[in-house]
Amino acid sequence: MNIEEIFGIRAFDDAAMKKRLPKRVYESLSRTRRLGENLDPSIADVVACAMKDWAIEQGATHYSHWFQPMNNFTAGKHDAFLSTTDGDGRISLEFSSKALIRGEADSSSFPSGGLRATFEARGYTTWDPTSPAFVRDGTLFIPTAFCSYNGEALDAKTPLLRSMQAVSREGVRLLRALGNDTVSKVTPMVGAEQEYFLVDYNLYNQRLDLKICGRTLFGAKPSKGQELDDHYCGRIRIRVGEFMQDLDKNLWEMGIASKTKHNEAAPAQHELAPEYSTANIACDHNQLIMETMRTISKKHGLACLLHEKPFANINGSGKHNNYSLCTDTGENLLKPGKNPENNLQFLLVLCAFLRGVDLYADLLRMSAACAGNDHRLGGCEAPPPIISMFLGNHLTSILQNIAKGDSPDSIVHQEMDIGVDAIPSFTKDETDRNRTSPFAFTGNKFEFRMVGSSQSLAYSEVVLNTILADSFHAFAERLEQVEDTDEEIRNIIRDTMHEHGRIIYNGNNYSQTWVEEAIRRGLPILRTSAEAFRTLTDPKNIQLFDQYRVFSPKETAARYEIQLENYIHVIQIEASTMLEIAKRQIIPSCIKYSGKIAQSLHEISACGMTPKRIQNHLETVTESVESIMALTDELESALNRSGSFEDLYQRAQYMAGEISEAMSRLRARCDALETIVDQKDWPMPTYTDLLHRI
Repeated sequence: MNIEEIFGIRAFDDAAMKKRLPKRVYESLSRTRRLGENLDPSIADVVACAMKDWAIEQGATHYSHWFQPMNNFTAGKHDAFLSTTDGDGRISLEFSSKALIRGEADSSSFPSGGLRATFEARGYTTWDPTSPAFVRDGTLFIPTAFCSYNGEALDAKTPLLRSMQAVSREGVRLLRALGNDTVSKVTPMVGAEQEYFLVDYNLYNQRLDLKICGRTLFGAKPSKGQELDDHYCGRIRIRVGEFMQDLDKNLWEMGIASKTKHNEAAPAQHELAPEYSTANIACDHNQLIMETMRTISKKHGLACLLHEKPFANINGSGKHNNYSLCTDTGENLLKPGKNPENNLQFLLVLCAFLRGVDLYADLLRMSAACAGNDHRLGGCEAPPPIISMFLGNHLTSILQNIAKGDSPDSIVHQEMDIGVDAIPSFTKDETDRNRTSPFAFTGNKFEFRMVGSSQSLAYSEVVLNTILADSFHAFAERLEQVEDTDEEIRNIIRDTMHEHGRIIYNGNNYSQTWVEEAIRRGLPILRTSAEAFRTLTDPKNIQLFDQYRVFSPKETAARYEIQLENYIHVIQIEASTMLEIAKRQIIPSCIKYSGKIAQSLHEISACGMTPKRIQNHLETVTESVESIMALTDELESALNRSGSFEDLYQRAQYMAGEISEAMSRLRARCDALETIVDQKDWPMPTYTDLLHRI
């Protein structure tokens, strides 16, 4: 497999456009893609024709406007290029500029949070020329935004593009205030690490909880989990390696630069990391990565699990959002340089993050909230639900010294020498890595580690872009009023550290000491997703999104409602699935097993023996089954009561509390029973089967 030959062959990317479009058309479209200029309508027909011809050469027979509704998935209807002619029955292949630029979808059939009523069905999809079209499974997919008849955003892409405009506009303004007249655009760049599990598909097919909910609702702790730390970056199993190779090939063909693959810490857990790209393209690519993982895994007899916590007692899966800001002149605004203490522009941008993350920590936490993440956050390498920032001791010291009016210390670059002459020395990194921090500076970027593995990456990007736009705006307002910008930057650093330095924490985020310290500092602690969603009703957050034209107040309210409804439905489905498994699988199987033990006991007793231990075992199983039956009744009653809450937030809190606790009690009893019932009589594959038999 020659990577250079196959890379991007199924993407209508810059290389394909440059080859197929007239120079004038290519340059016009390129300006739109690079600088965000308005699309010239006169070039649309030429682009549509070239795109159609290219797609047909790739084997496409249909095209689809590919969009991302507010459900963490993608959607699109497929139309054939085929068009019949009058009279003679012949066909032609057509794809007009109108078909490229605009499509229609039934907006009332997707989550809208009240933006659309059932009878208000018209919605529009419109071409996003900044993200390449691609061919997959015989269809040309065209990335599009999705809006209602009235223009409200009904998707993840539209607010993302709006937020990218906002951070670019305010970022350029800030750089202008610093005397930089060459920059015309600031672009958020993202590299998203994707964690996932692979299990045998036949075993997966025997687990109703995995099929319906994506996670195991039952499952006793296996004798071997990840205690030996022998899976992380270990040898990749042959079957998994074949899947990864096939996955890479498919992603490379679509122009997705899949870079890194390795085993993660938990058994059966793995990770894929692509190269960096613009935030918009990174979000599109991440959706494609997840879709391709699910498809390719089936071809290899595997099931790909993207849930945040498919298995209890071992690591869950996240989507680490590596974020930086780059100018159109090629400068990374988060690059410290050799002497960051003298790089005032870098320190100013660093303070923009400090200010934004502290002021809007609640929004950042909300952007990673979902029912699955409630099971993951706070342990096993997942950050706790308290937003803080890790800068490392040296950068923290620089900012603290400037805030006090002292001269910052210079970096002393150290060489790493491990004491073996044959091994070359190298320069030691300025800071260690803090894997417990939710928002950590890692050299020339920030890593937001809180996003869940199944979530759309777009929401966290929207929040990051918007809070940075707000900080850039505030700093530019100050800098534009002074002549001595260097002195004002120091004043901004001083004020930022005094007002927002509380957000910096370089220690162990898992410790109880940090929880107590976070409370003392007044940092928000939002333990459940329902609490996090509530932050969208805060006037300061509504005003933020409205000011930078990312969400109107109506669009913000809609997302609050959608998130609550989704959260409620997820837990409702999990509880209903749990009841079905308990009542139709676990209880009947254990009663059957009890009958076998009772029969054996009867036969042994008939021989004049009194096997006390067997009698005790039978009583234990019988009592456990009785207890499970009582707990299923308890869960069912609690689930029935959930419908009595008219207020969505109260219902979500009830689901997070009463329902989840009832589910935990039922699970604990069933898991305990699993450890004593004959494996042949247990009605589903165990954790040992799922995690260790690929």
